[in-house]
Amino acid sequence: MLESVIESALVRQCKAKGGWAFKFTSPGTAGVPDRLVLFKDRHMGFVELKAPGKTLRPIQERRKKQLEALGYDVFVVDSLDQVPGVIKKITGGDE
Repeated sequence: MLESVIESALVRQCKAKGGWAFKFTSPGTAGVPDRLVLFKDRHMGFVELKAPGKTLRPIQERRKKQLEALGYDVFVVDSLDQVPGVIKKITGGDE
């Protein structure tokens, strides 16, 4: 399965639940997560999407740890089955 298929599912499921999954890029800063996921009441998280079985590159691990040190949730998703659970975690379960 391609990463893009998982990414499309994330975007579609977020929208269906009233949220957004913005493509996140930061020119000049490598390794940032793929998507910034936002829901009502300030629920948000970063999501890095991977093809099944793929892992984070070292710079992505570093960025993940940096964001987590600031108090943000960063999720790594490499299967369609993970998408609903990540959305539930980001929304605090109030989908």
